Amino acid sequence: MIQNNYQGALQHPLSNGFNAQSTTADVIRGIDLTGKTAIVTGGNAGIGLETTKTLAAAGATVIIPARDVEKAKRNLEGVARVEIEAMDIMDPLSINAFAQTFLSSHRPLHLLINNAGIMWVPFRKDARGIESQLATNYIGQFHLTAALWPALKQANGARVVNVSSLGHHMAPFNFEDPNFQHREYETLQAYGQSKTASNLFALELDNRAKPFNVRAYSVHPGSIAGTELAREAPLELFIKMGFLDENGNMRPEVMATLKTIPQGAATTVWAATSPQLDTTGGVYCEDGNIAELIAADASIPTKAHLHVNGVQEYSLDEQNAKRLWALTEEMTGIHFEIK
Repeated sequence: MIQNNYQGALQHPLSNGFNAQSTTADVIRGIDLTGKTAIVTGGNAGIGLETTKTLAAAGATVIIPARDVEKAKRNLEGVARVEIEAMDIMDPLSINAFAQTFLSSHRPLHLLINNAGIMWVPFRKDARGIESQLATNYIGQFHLTAALWPALKQANGARVVNVSSLGHHMAPFNFEDPNFQHREYETLQAYGQSKTASNLFALELDNRAKPFNVRAYSVHPGSIAGTELAREAPLELFIKMGFLDENGNMRPEVMATLKTIPQGAATTVWAATSPQLDTTGGVYCEDGNIAELIAADASIPTKAHLHVNGVQEYSLDEQNAKRLWALTEEMTGIHFEIK
């Protein structure tokens, strides 16, 4: 019996009837989260907000760590069973403070949704000197999960969901120069490696944490209309990516693949709650299901829309996952020992 998803050994779609059009309402139907506690980073906007509303409506208490607490309060007004706390995912001291506040409540943590992310931004660094997309999309996930580990273990049945992206197709993780100190900064490469790192983290976390009944997943939400995620990206970048034509108009084939926000959040909610995953972890999911594995010899696309489905094997590689874990501990000074 296969025990882990190294090299994509468990990347086999299930028969569940869900697809790219499935919504959060579809995947949560019949699931009761009464008495469960969830944390959703970035849970006050976009697909994070939809995830929060869905989990809360199913009975969970949902804690939202937010950089802008007042904005979060406005966006979440009227949503029951929601708590808002201050946290900046790019600030290690802020992550520690948030985690300590939660741990002091002595509550188990059943669901940790690492949803917060940025994309296609100019070159910046966080307080640790780590490139900002890597810091937000992966390092913050690792740090927060490590800090909250006692509460995840206490739940005796927890799930960690990392919101990743098909953007991982753009780049494997660059172990020699993750922070672009010795190569020209390229925002798509930075985004791609950050999402590859998120996949590798979920893979390795699941293998290490499953003896404590904690499972981990990475998910691709899809290309979604109506979010602010790419607000800093120049028009030229969308043309280069193949989303827009030379006149700046969205290509019809791209338009046809766009999801609504409830459709975009569906895979996150499915990975967090589906009984179908009770005995399976470490997998990369999309469209409310486990994704297909892309052959190791497949070429890395230069445009995002060339591969709209599937997971690259390099982002599920055992050696890469273990190497990244060790490198992350070295880069951050965080010793994440699961015991």
